[in-house]
Amino acid sequence: MSVRIDKWLWAARFYKMRSLATDACKGGHIMVNGMRCKPAKLVQLGDEIQIQKEQESFTVIITGLAEKRSSAKIAQGLYAETPESIKYRHDLNEQRKFQTYLAPSPEKRPDKRDRRKIQQFKGR
Repeated sequence: MSVRIDKWLWAARFYKMRSLATDACKGGHIMVNGMRCKPAKLVQLGDEIQIQKEQESFTVIITGLAEKRSSAKIAQGLYAETPESIKYRHDLNEQRKFQTYLAPSPEKRPDKRDRRKIQQFKGR
């Protein structure tokens, strides 16, 4: 049995709408077994899928097939994420946390005087 990749991505809840999954395939953000794919590509059990979504990337292996979207528990059973992918995402998360410590947010919003100084500094 095989299923279209865009339907599987939607059923596995990587994308909220099937059209978003289709656009991701067309944009080259989805790779099946190391090769770019079109939305109509048929996937089977055991295929390795690399998903680049915004700032995150996933590498998953298909363990179940579904054409229709169902509960989140069933969707989690459709794939198994590789240990390398989990470690990479964890390390990336730690880097993001560290960056927030280096650039703390201001304690309050700038008032009118501060905004004028900022505009003056930027040369407007």
